[in-house]
Amino acid sequence: MNDAVPMTQGKGLALSPGALAGLKVIDLTRVLGGPYCTMILSDHGAEVVKIEPPQGDEVRDWGPPFVEGSASYFIGVNRNKQSLALDLGKPEGREVLMRLLDGADVLIENYKPGAMEKWGMGYEDVLSKRFPQLVHCRVSGFGPDGPLGALPGYDAVIQAMVGLMSINGDPNSGPTRMGTPIVDLATGLYSAIAILMALQERTRSGQGQFLDMSLHDCGMALLHPQAANYFLNDKRPKATGNPHPNISPYSKYRTKTCEIFLAVGNDPTFRKVCKFLSLDNLPDDPRFRTNGDRLTHRDSLTEILEARLAAEDGHDLCDRLLKAGVPAGPVMHVDEAMNAPHTAHRQMVTELGSYRGLGTPIKMSRTPGGTRAAPPRFNEHGDDILARHGFTAEEVAELKTKGIVVAARRT
Repeated sequence: MNDAVPMTQGKGLALSPGALAGLKVIDLTRVLGGPYCTMILSDHGAEVVKIEPPQGDEVRDWGPPFVEGSASYFIGVNRNKQSLALDLGKPEGREVLMRLLDGADVLIENYKPGAMEKWGMGYEDVLSKRFPQLVHCRVSGFGPDGPLGALPGYDAVIQAMVGLMSINGDPNSGPTRMGTPIVDLATGLYSAIAILMALQERTRSGQGQFLDMSLHDCGMALLHPQAANYFLNDKRPKATGNPHPNISPYSKYRTKTCEIFLAVGNDPTFRKVCKFLSLDNLPDDPRFRTNGDRLTHRDSLTEILEARLAAEDGHDLCDRLLKAGVPAGPVMHVDEAMNAPHTAHRQMVTELGSYRGLGTPIKMSRTPGGTRAAPPRFNEHGDDILARHGFTAEEVAELKTKGIVVAARRT
């Protein structure tokens, strides 16, 4: 991948240093949850040193498609970072890490709970004493203790175990994995929030702290409104497919040209959409007067709506509905969404040289974030990182000779 080059953000505005400029993050994470978290931070100016194991982050192999030996899966969540390949299985590698942590604000890792302690680098006994201002974030499957403590967790497994699969799909499909790795992504988001909370608290106390983030907890936190429904009625939530479990009409409907999604969240909006579609009698029909009525008679309402929509151009209809204040949109494929005019306007596709990716959704007026550097090649910045941390050329050469710093991925 190419090195960082100057770029512009939006309509010719120079990309700012970012809201997190000056923040130093040592990133020991692999796969998705942790790297997604650190990309959020790096998008907004944090210096992220990604330390990869000798074999590299395994998602470099999660393809095709590939470019320069790295899969799209890696490229999608690792921009704006610097790569150093370090063998932490050796004491000398851990000594290097300790030197890198000097002056760092954040350490984030997703090793099996207990691994850092086994290496003599546990937070309570070592890191909090040597680096009292350090925020140490650990991402794990289930946390360090409890019935499932320290056991491995992967996104799809957690989706299954916390109930997300059970409420996805429909009665015919049965429990279905969500198409995006939603638990990993949510864990990355929650971890970024937790890190920023800890850094904010540090401004008052002057102290860092340990953050125990688990896929299990973050996946379970996504169960809304299903968990809230269960706590209130004590009934097992069921998969409803596209229809919303609490609202109607709130689902996918067929038109002449495409499928569309209507999201009618209250009675006034229902009256508005009925007037727009010349179905003026529906709001007074006893079956459809209230949201509760519409939920009870959802199948009948769906039949009426699809009969009315059958002759409509879905794309044109959605444009008109939105302008009339009715939430509606065509069901689009990923390639269509990437090339939509509003996607371009909102800068949600970012480009730098040959790199293309999703833009940051966090829009800031004075300190906008964005793409500063393409995802790194394996150990691309190793020499520069070590030099910045006081390693001499002779020390770097010796680390390479001993296999502590790794120039090419081991198989």
